[in-house]
Amino acid sequence: QVQLVESGGGSVQAGGSLSLSCAASGRTFSISNIGWFRQAPGKEREFVAAITWSGSSAYYADSVKGRFTISRVNAKAMVSLQINSLKSEDTAVYYCAADTRGPISRRSMEYDYWGQGTQVTVSS
Repeated sequence: QVQLVESGGGSVQAGGSLSLSCAASGRTFSISNIGWFRQAPGKEREFVAAITWSGSSAYYADSVKGRFTISRVNAKAMVSLQINSLKSEDTAVYYCAADTRGPISRRSMEYDYWGQGTQVTVSS
């Protein structure tokens, strides 16, 4: 089992920044990739970014490229998501998820473990 806990969400004005964290515990040696997804009210969950557990490769949704940066925190079982130039359409609950099978994927069905989510609210 892998446990994931997100933190760092909050309310910010458009144009601001936030840094989200995803702390993993349990059988972290089994993790292949970590993904971030988000779900806005009334919308389906969507892929945001993913990174290999080694930190060697990262992928982004087109809607966040250039504004979001996913990274593995060195020597820690933690992945961060730096969010800059926030827009109102970024408002959502952000979830991190762990994939224990690989390869890295944008599809939520490929991820085995999920955190409880952290709310990001952007006001214009």
